[in-house]
Amino acid sequence: MKRYTLILIAGLLVASCDSLIDVQPQSDISTETFFRTPAQVDQAILGAYGYLQTLYSGTDWNGAFVMLEMRSDNTTYQFNVDNRGALHAEQIDEFREQSENVVLQFFWQISYQGIYQTNVVLDRIESVDYGNNTALKDQHIGEAKFLRAFNYFNLVRLFGGVPLKLHEIKTPSEVYAEGRASVDEVYAQILSDVQDAVQKLPWTYPAEQAGRAAKGAALMLLAEVHMTRHNFSEARAALEQIVNAGIYELLPDYAEVFNPANKNHRESIFEIQYSNNYEGEEANWIFLFAPFNSGCALMQGPCQGARVFAWNIPTRDMLEAYEFGDLRKDVSIGWYEDPSNVQYDVAIGDSIPYVKKFAWPFNALNRTNENWPVYRYAETLLLLAEALNEEGRTAEAEPYLNAVRARAGLSPLTGLSQEEFRQAVWHEQRVELAFENKRWFQLLRTGQALDVMRAHGERMRQISERLARENAYQIEPYRLLYPIPLREVILNNLEQNPGY
Repeated sequence: MKRYTLILIAGLLVASCDSLIDVQPQSDISTETFFRTPAQVDQAILGAYGYLQTLYSGTDWNGAFVMLEMRSDNTTYQFNVDNRGALHAEQIDEFREQSENVVLQFFWQISYQGIYQTNVVLDRIESVDYGNNTALKDQHIGEAKFLRAFNYFNLVRLFGGVPLKLHEIKTPSEVYAEGRASVDEVYAQILSDVQDAVQKLPWTYPAEQAGRAAKGAALMLLAEVHMTRHNFSEARAALEQIVNAGIYELLPDYAEVFNPANKNHRESIFEIQYSNNYEGEEANWIFLFAPFNSGCALMQGPCQGARVFAWNIPTRDMLEAYEFGDLRKDVSIGWYEDPSNVQYDVAIGDSIPYVKKFAWPFNALNRTNENWPVYRYAETLLLLAEALNEEGRTAEAEPYLNAVRARAGLSPLTGLSQEEFRQAVWHEQRVELAFENKRWFQLLRTGQALDVMRAHGERMRQISERLARENAYQIEPYRLLYPIPLREVILNNLEQNPGY
């Protein structure tokens, strides 16, 4: 899916206004001349998908993985004494961030730009002539509402109540936020959007449109919202629709789930599209995740220049989470061996682990070709197992858990109590979805975040003299929410989250 950067705002474009809705127009096309055909609406929707590309890849050190994976006990970073330019990402890993943190500002800003793109589409679409093609109109509405709900779902989980903007900007007064909506108000809007998306989106698309959000993606989002709100029966109902559709299946080989030669496969429900065939469309994660002293040694394609960052380094907690014989471990984690590695606190002997599941052959200089998985069928099965167990239907949940374990080469689990099964399915979610930006959200929704991260922080201080000296990982309950970015607090007079 080609990335478009149209920012389409009707009426007065307040380009000079430095606020949370300060989205600079990147095209001379105005909404007065643009929103006239379904094809133009389609271009605008592709632009909204493009913001997800930006959000997940970031610019060197502020991609979504910092706030969603490094924040958890799954990954950390390789400290580089000679490069202190990305301190804000390190602060998030160590629970030191404050409201001026630019990684938080990036996530907030890109999320809202995606939201505003969908607002323009939804406000303008009724004036577009679709003729008799009501299915295409429904699809466009469904995609826009899915994307808006997805962005708000991320924001409300990370920041709590946030400004709820649902229409395009037409006057200067509309640029500024009108305070923060409550968490319940944000969730009510998310549910309204995603339920409509479920009704309007098709189950499948033609091959040339692979990557668009389909009904399965909307159902996964709906289920995840209900799981987060502990509405387990509602979540189960959404997940069962996906299973009963007969469209998705587990791939036999776990590695093939992430192979860029096999994109948008039968296990994929929604993945963010990248391509190294076009500059600006490429993925870049192996360049960000490889140890910074590895140079081009781990690259499987044309590579030039030294590494600068080493994010998402698997922790020892993560390394030890895999059961003996779990086939996913060697697919997900690789090792960079070098005698000089002994100086780094993330090394084990002369070896530094790195995220390998996004390391594949590529053919363009410094541009890789992987998509980012957001929802896949393995997660459907594990969430369904969890939901059934929470309803007291543990025996019915076992086949879904064990299907995922079987692919990993692990023996089935049977006869567990409800609490034993709960711990087992949480563990399975962790290792199955490792490094896919799922762990921090899982810790939050399951109520494990404080206990798990305090124990993880203590271990990190024991491993690293630097972290012990700096007394990192001082984790208080208020840090389960990030601070509202300082820029938004000042410019929009937003109330800050307690503790910051």
